[in-house]
Amino acid sequence: MKRVLLVAALAFAAKISLAEDFPFGKPTATELELKKYEKDSSANAVVLREFGTAQISSRDGNLIFKYHVRIKLFNSKGFKHGNITIPLYKNSSDVFESISDIKGITFYPDENDLIHSSELDPKQIFKEKSAGKYLDLVKFAMPNLKDGTIIEYSYEINSPFFVNFKKWDFQWDIPKIYSEYNPHVPACYNYNIALRGLIKLTKNTSTLEKNCFTPDGGFKADCTDFTFIMENVPAFQEEEYMTSANNFKSALTFELTDWVDRYGHKHKHAREWKDVDQKLKTDESFGIQLKKKEHFAEKITATIAGKTSELEKAKAIFSYWQKWFKWNGYLGIYSSDGIKKAFENHTGSIADINLSLVTAMNSAGLKAEPVISSTRNNGLVNTLFPSLDDFDYVLCRVTIGEKAYLLDASDPLLPFGLLPLKCINGQGRVMVIGKESFWMELNASQKESRTVNLDLTISETGKAKGSMVIFSAGYEALQKRSKIKSFNSIEEFVENIDESMPKVKFLKSAITNLDSLDNTLVEEYTIEIDAAGKLEKDKFYINPFFLEKIKENPFKLAERLYPIDWGAPSETRIALSLTFPEKFELITKPDNVGLAIPNNGGRFISQISVEGNTLTFMNQTQLSKSVYNSEEYPFIKELYNKIIQSQQVDIVFKKKI
Repeated sequence: MKRVLLVAALAFAAKISLAEDFPFGKPTATELELKKYEKDSSANAVVLREFGTAQISSRDGNLIFKYHVRIKLFNSKGFKHGNITIPLYKNSSDVFESISDIKGITFYPDENDLIHSSELDPKQIFKEKSAGKYLDLVKFAMPNLKDGTIIEYSYEINSPFFVNFKKWDFQWDIPKIYSEYNPHVPACYNYNIALRGLIKLTKNTSTLEKNCFTPDGGFKADCTDFTFIMENVPAFQEEEYMTSANNFKSALTFELTDWVDRYGHKHKHAREWKDVDQKLKTDESFGIQLKKKEHFAEKITATIAGKTSELEKAKAIFSYWQKWFKWNGYLGIYSSDGIKKAFENHTGSIADINLSLVTAMNSAGLKAEPVISSTRNNGLVNTLFPSLDDFDYVLCRVTIGEKAYLLDASDPLLPFGLLPLKCINGQGRVMVIGKESFWMELNASQKESRTVNLDLTISETGKAKGSMVIFSAGYEALQKRSKIKSFNSIEEFVENIDESMPKVKFLKSAITNLDSLDNTLVEEYTIEIDAAGKLEKDKFYINPFFLEKIKENPFKLAERLYPIDWGAPSETRIALSLTFPEKFELITKPDNVGLAIPNNGGRFISQISVEGNTLTFMNQTQLSKSVYNSEEYPFIKELYNKIIQSQQVDIVFKKKI
């Protein structure tokens, strides 16, 4: 992620007007006739023009944000951009944003290419609650969408949250021909303005307007009128194995540092991290909750009874918390109704569960602190500009001797010290009560590891029978346990696998360490594979990748400008020992492959050998790093090409003549 702090030169003027919006509902002939976007002929839609303004009202100090956009929809795949969702935020004090002046119009061709228009019906605008308690959604669908349609809509948002000055997203998943944002900022409000992403601004200017802002009954202040423009913005193309796209899309962000009220008093807004620390540590829904150790004293005493080491005590408390709580689905760093009530109800948010875990650990005499962080979908935390708005998760950090363990008790299948993959995202801030807080890297403590051992014998009838043992560790074990637990029983899980592979029969099964989270998960099966050819009875076919194949390369871009982020290193091994009838011989097999990623980044090895009537096959894929930069993208892409090629080739035996 690239952030550039913008410092605009001020051109002084006595009086200026805000930049002008483009006329509503008056597309040009060129726009109406446009059949495709020349700079990206694959685009299903393109933003023709986009304009926005934001300014703080002198009357009530609210932020007024106006937005207007015109979009060309080339085909039905672009119609999704005619379904509009606008977020409106609120807080726990029932202070909320409001929306007004919603307008929309569609210009669409008939079968004779005559253009008609249809306005948005206000009765088709709906407001609904989202999954988050501090967010409402306004939704509407533009009418009469057809290939070649132009949609246009605008609205105004009145927000009491001037702290969260409206950011501007220059880059979408479709290209934009022209995008302009004009924030109008009074001099009594100081914001750090940062440009994120790799695309440069076409225009970046600022002009001073004298005496433009007069708080009710207060002084007069000058304003800066900014103009930020990007032209010919390419679509952002998402691929698998990345953190939030918001980390990489080009956008303008605003961080408030301080402001002056109408009485001339200056207020800092978390200008330094020590200010954030102090605010959080004294907050009733965060720091104050950590002092309530007495709530858990009785439970903790019983839980750690007989445990002699600190590690044993910590593991016992963690396991108890995992079983006691059920996560209610809410993220966030603040306890909703207090950790005592959450404990009594056996359910709570991430903050309820993990803040109470910190408190419980401390109640047992252990050293524990909360770690505030941001999930991968939420985006990376901006460590330069202190703000609590970036955080949506809290973890428990417990230190045993010289080693610190990060814990999340919201998932009953997480082993002690293993973070959920969604939390491996940059840095978290360790909130140490009574001392200065600090940053720590959120890294995977284990890799994703799977080993499959196959020992099979093919009879002359074409039935391959034998054993399959699968060893899963780290994140692979977490995912497999979650999958198994999604069924009512192990038998149902095995039956599901059996039904999904018609050529394979599962005759016996046993699963070990399903509930022993710190140990390797072991699956043992007796299987039978129908290897006989349907038309040629003198041939046998078997593919060692019958459990799962990679059907297509997830990496398709010619160039990827953002990292590949797996979250954790991984290693997969498949070993096959296959005894075949002496009357048969090997005629087709995968080629031996040895491919290494530079700088010890990993490797792919596939080897096959035959001695007598026993075939030995070994396949290993190793990705040694959690994150690969854009320069390493071609190597990962080629590695996957080799894996797919190897997996497509069957091992074929033919009866000797």
